[in-house]
Amino acid sequence: MALTEQYLEEDIHPIDIVENLAAYHDWDFDRISDEQIAMSVEGQWRTYAITLAWSAFDETLRLICTFEMDPPEEKMAGLFELLNLVNDECWAGAFTYWAEQKLMVYRYGLVCSGGVDASAEQIDTMIGAAVMSAERYYPALQLQVWGDKTPQEALQVAIAEAYGRA
Repeated sequence: MALTEQYLEEDIHPIDIVENLAAYHDWDFDRISDEQIAMSVEGQWRTYAITLAWSAFDETLRLICTFEMDPPEEKMAGLFELLNLVNDECWAGAFTYWAEQKLMVYRYGLVCSGGVDASAEQIDTMIGAAVMSAERYYPALQLQVWGDKTPQEALQVAIAEAYGRA
């Protein structure tokens, strides 16, 4: 059965869909409010904190995927240069660093203007793309911040999609 088949007959809130997806995937989640949900999604490199929030004002489902990172001050310029290079490769979503919270953040917004409903497949793909992007660029971020690699050298580990595991 397709993820959306159960929603064909009814108009369902996007956060309700996310809650059903989280239960389906067996992710830990907390429904913070009617408009927001937080969950933990396990990746290969680490567990990612993902929050989705619905804004009725601009009809956008906002996703924020975070993981902790506390780079040394002397590495910040290189980190920001690497983030620019990474964001040049990301067609959907973008990375940023929230220094005050010490969090690396991937953000994406699914615009559903004009009364368009988000489907379960769209939302599931959105969450999957966030985790995939975080997983893809995590090694590059680590190499730049904790290794002696330039942003360009660090990015080389994320250029090709990895298949399998070493």
